[in-house]
Amino acid sequence: MEKGSKKTTAKKAVYKTETHISKNMVNDYAVAYVTTDPGVDAAAYHPFYANQVALLTSSKKGLEAKAALDFLNLSGFSHQQFQDTFKTTVKTIQNYTNQAQKLDASLSEKILKAFALFEKGIALFGSADVFYKWLHQPAYGLGNQVPFDILDTFTGVSLIEEELIRLEYGDLA
Repeated sequence: MEKGSKKTTAKKAVYKTETHISKNMVNDYAVAYVTTDPGVDAAAYHPFYANQVALLTSSKKGLEAKAALDFLNLSGFSHQQFQDTFKTTVKTIQNYTNQAQKLDASLSEKILKAFALFEKGIALFGSADVFYKWLHQPAYGLGNQVPFDILDTFTGVSLIEEELIRLEYGDLA
């Protein structure tokens, strides 16, 4: 019986470590996509997606192509899942990165919204891995649709955001 208890404790410790790593990982990626207000302390960082105006402004300027690769690393998506969701190939993104090109406004916006979604999902579920698993399960509040299947549209992303807010506040209906 003690062995089972020790194994459970060991698994919990590993899970906590993985969760801690995942949270730090999202912070590492997010730092690249923040800005400070002029004349404000450098510690007052705001993500490019902090509000609708910041999202619009950042999207119109275009993100560095590396942002898409950062999201791919953070999300745990396979190359095919990334390509299906963002309607571009990983090879194209790699070429843009090598040529120091920026993403167009639409793809920039989608990447920023995906970062915001993952930030919220990780805060709610505790790790990128657990959020990734949730994305692949039918969600009652989405009419039993699989969230990942609607992630390829702006409306789908908005619906997933709303579902996460409902879950955050304990509203399962």
